[in-house]
Amino acid sequence: MDRVLIGAVEITRVVELQGLSRTVDEIFPDTPADTWRANTSWLAPDFWDPGTRAFRAFVQTWVLRYEGRTVLVDTGIGNGRDRPQFPRFANLHTDYLDRLAAAGVRPQDVDLVVNTHIHADHVGWNTHLVEGSWTPTFPNASYVVARADYEYFHPDSVIYTRAPRTEDERRQLECHRLLFADSIAPIEQAGQLRLWQDGHRIDGVLRLEAAPGHTPGSAVVWLETPDARAVFVGDLVHSPVQFLHADERCSFDVDPQQARTSRRRILDAAAGSGAIVFPAHFGGHGAARIGQGRGDEDFVVQQWVDLPSR
Repeated sequence: MDRVLIGAVEITRVVELQGLSRTVDEIFPDTPADTWRANTSWLAPDFWDPGTRAFRAFVQTWVLRYEGRTVLVDTGIGNGRDRPQFPRFANLHTDYLDRLAAAGVRPQDVDLVVNTHIHADHVGWNTHLVEGSWTPTFPNASYVVARADYEYFHPDSVIYTRAPRTEDERRQLECHRLLFADSIAPIEQAGQLRLWQDGHRIDGVLRLEAAPGHTPGSAVVWLETPDARAVFVGDLVHSPVQFLHADERCSFDVDPQQARTSRRRILDAAAGSGAIVFPAHFGGHGAARIGQGRGDEDFVVQQWVDLPSR
């Protein structure tokens, strides 16, 4: 199993989808081609394909179990979604729930769901279809979402009051409407949505910290025990290239400069405290302990976490 212990917390990786995506030139438009070539020996094949220059990404959930609690960090894409703007996410029929079950997690066992941000590949399994209606997948769970993202992606948001500036923006806005309707509104209607802002302490082990930029409400989840630390960074980091050069922007960031500021702050804290960094979309071992870099490198991978490379 894709399972590791961080202190007394058991962490399991449950993969919904994996494969090659757009090219790294599209996703990291400011990153020189030389950066990818110079680091091919350890970036390929886990993080990119040098032949096609395609970015390799995982869509996955991190399952945390401790003190009798079960917490999910992000819930992937979901089945049966209307996503005409993103065909790769549309009308999936994966065995995600079976994979959760294989990891020992039944939907009714989940106590808490953390959405690091509201994007189509992070909130999808918040709900599933029951007799034609979108219903919370995890009936006993609270779902925590940053208020800033809730307000930004809500159908009443000001982002919908102006005309889209580009065709890509039009597609994104239409996708936002659909995902809010099928993955956020139903959990609110069920009384299971919990909004937070300005930081949030979940319990003695987990706390949320705002890390805006990728979206206005993007957040990271700090795991802190007497023995160990980890941080689940969502889409703060898409590729290890952003460890080496923390200012490299991702084309999916709503506010690239704010994302750079958040990325440096969180990675500095992780490197300084020895926290293992768990991004949302890394392949390979999926997570790493980082340290301060030397020369023109901001941070370096000191050690990959002890999960099977995938």
